[in-house]
Amino acid sequence: MAPKDKAEFSAADRPSAALRSGLPSSAESTKRPTLKTIAEIANLGVTTVSRALKDGPEIGEDTKKRVRRIASDLGYRPDRAGVRLRTGKTNVISLVLNPHEEVMGYGTSMIFGISQALRDTAYHLVVTPHFLGGDPMEPIRYIIETGSADGIILSRTRPQDERIRYLLEMGFPFVCHGRSELATPHPYHDFDNYGFAFEAAKRLCVKGRRRLCIIAPPSGVTYHNHMIMGFERAAHQFGATMVPAPGIDTDSAPDTIRAAISNMMGQTAAPDGFICSGDVSALALTAGLRDAGMTPGDDIDLVAKQTSTVLDHTTPAIDTIYEDLTATGQTLAQILVGCINEEPMENLQTIREPELRFRTGSQQEAAP
Repeated sequence: MAPKDKAEFSAADRPSAALRSGLPSSAESTKRPTLKTIAEIANLGVTTVSRALKDGPEIGEDTKKRVRRIASDLGYRPDRAGVRLRTGKTNVISLVLNPHEEVMGYGTSMIFGISQALRDTAYHLVVTPHFLGGDPMEPIRYIIETGSADGIILSRTRPQDERIRYLLEMGFPFVCHGRSELATPHPYHDFDNYGFAFEAAKRLCVKGRRRLCIIAPPSGVTYHNHMIMGFERAAHQFGATMVPAPGIDTDSAPDTIRAAISNMMGQTAAPDGFICSGDVSALALTAGLRDAGMTPGDDIDLVAKQTSTVLDHTTPAIDTIYEDLTATGQTLAQILVGCINEEPMENLQTIREPELRFRTGSQQEAAP
């Protein structure tokens, strides 16, 4: 009797063949892989495979890794329409991102970190743009009304943020990159901007600077308040004078910052130390200082918040305090998945500590 062709093997024959090779037969490979395909190769039940791919706590880690590896090798992708019909879920997380925040790689770093954290989950990331000057509620309402995501990641939070209040009222899962002053607790991951400004001002005072100016975020966002409080505390503690910024913030155009700083340095009682809360403002500020004939480290000192690698390559070197946005994206995604899974609020609120990257010498051994 002639041997059967591969395509003629029965369903009962196929699992053992698949197990030997680790991959489906050529006939099977022309079909879209399903949970059943993975289950046959892994010699597991379909329900177990489904729970493993959803990171179910009842499934062992070794089994989860094996199932995910097989799914990846097969190019398995869940049928989103089918998933939504069965569960009411989209398996989508939406990052509401202002294009302004993509300057110097903010968006790239955040997206990379979020994607890393979601890689071994059922969730996929989509980016929903929100433009400065537009209605901040528009992208939020769109996501809720269309049911286009299972959770939302927000940034640039405000003390009384209407987006947060609306999402709390709707009972919709979300997490913020930043805090608010609302009475109702909500999930967030934030950078310690109070600590950043305090340490930056302290550093300038250690270097003998006494007239300090901060280029802060715009006044409407919560982290502006945190940063100014840290700056004020350090100035009072170390005996420095606070010099107001000349109508500029980190949302100002680089050319505007450059011109304002150049003009400011030509006036009496100009600052001898600056704090910048962003990479771009730091570059624009140093350009303004050069225009005024000044060199950081000689006539003046600068401490900047760093979120990209660009400030590693400035000449002369400047002191920075680092915020790891890739790690921030990972944490935000993890918190949001926890929120979707209804974890307790105490697990859903975290703050990232500043990382000091001081590259220059100081005039004193210790703070005043």
